[in-house]
Amino acid sequence: MDLILWRHAEAHAIKAGQSDLDRALTSKGERQAQRMAEWLNQRLAHSTRILVSPALRTQQTAKALDRKFKTVQALAPDASPVALLGAVRWPDASEPVLVVGHQPTLGQVAALLLGDLHETWVLKKAGVWWLRRRVRNGEPQVIVQAVQAPDTV
Repeated sequence: MDLILWRHAEAHAIKAGQSDLDRALTSKGERQAQRMAEWLNQRLAHSTRILVSPALRTQQTAKALDRKFKTVQALAPDASPVALLGAVRWPDASEPVLVVGHQPTLGQVAALLLGDLHETWVLKKAGVWWLRRRVRNGEPQVIVQAVQAPDTV
């Protein structure tokens, strides 16, 4: 199973009285999302399920892909790694899954799957971590397929 973790692009700071869910991308964030979407679209299988947090900034990031996606409440800011893994059906999903979400959850999931149970790793804004679960010699492994940042594409 492939699990692609995509952190939302740069968003405006929260304003007084504004809900965190209503923060929009900055113009820089829109450019970041577009660059990463182009990179992802060259690599994603057509069967990839795309799951997105309900936050405006993640919705805007995902729309740059120009593909259908599903909004999943379990991916909202401050979601737990367990909730995210349940939503993507890790490790049993038969198709690749792309999650557009938030820190610290994405970093916690990456650390958990790669064996560092007590840390939170940092995914850069608009950055992608592509993880793959495979079985070798009867043993399950999680490998890093790719790590990409918007400023390097």
